[in-house]
Amino acid sequence: MELLLDTHIALWALDGSSRLPQGASSLLLDPQNRLYVSVVSGWEVSIKHAVNQASLSVDGSTFLERCTVAGYSILPFAEQHLSALDSLDLSRAANHKDPFDRVLIAQAKAENMLLLTHDAMLLLYDEPHVHVV
Repeated sequence: MELLLDTHIALWALDGSSRLPQGASSLLLDPQNRLYVSVVSGWEVSIKHAVNQASLSVDGSTFLERCTVAGYSILPFAEQHLSALDSLDLSRAANHKDPFDRVLIAQAKAENMLLLTHDAMLLLYDEPHVHVV
């Protein structure tokens, strides 16, 4: 199975955080799963790091480097991801304002991957490519 890691899942996994749900750990450790992190997550980390370094000590470039060392493939943003983003049904998810999450959902949809997240709000998009743990 191909899994696109939501930014917080990747950060928790890299840090060995106790916040990483057991269900996520099992999927990350399964050697049959291919793990991906989006370059968009690197962008998100860069922005959040610049705004508040105390809450996020790693910058975007370092984050992506650590992901590569951990064996995660980096998924670039491509034109088909923009088309999938345009096709997302926002009717139930109108109160969800995180553009990074929307892009990650679109990438998972376009690439036929599962977006592995701990954010139950993403279920509002009613996309089969979202897996909440």
